[in-house]
Amino acid sequence: MPVRSGFHHVALNVRDLQEAIQFYEALGAKCLRVWPVEEPTATMVDIGGSRIEFFCKGEGDPKADAMVPHFALVSEDVDGDVANALAHGATIKTEPKDICIPSEPPFPARIAFVYGPSGEEIEFFQER
Repeated sequence: MPVRSGFHHVALNVRDLQEAIQFYEALGAKCLRVWPVEEPTATMVDIGGSRIEFFCKGEGDPKADAMVPHFALVSEDVDGDVANALAHGATIKTEPKDICIPSEPPFPARIAFVYGPSGEEIEFFQER
């Protein structure tokens, strides 16, 4: 089954989570959720109907320089999309699984990760 709905989100590593939230809110983004709730290290924002997920890596972490660790495609059938990707040359990183991101509000989903033909990391993301 082909992916039909486009991107669910793009993930970015950032040095300072609050700074990233404030900057993108100034551009019109709306913070959808943060996790973990007590000491946030990640957030998802909506900007014009598109989502960006930020992971706080902190100063000195070589992954903090706004590297794109993965992009997520909207999926209506994670297992089917993974099987299709594997049949067309992808390799598995993370098998399909159900998760609940401990955010406020909680964020249940079914996800899986594969590597594309050039090594790009692709997440299939189905909100529950």
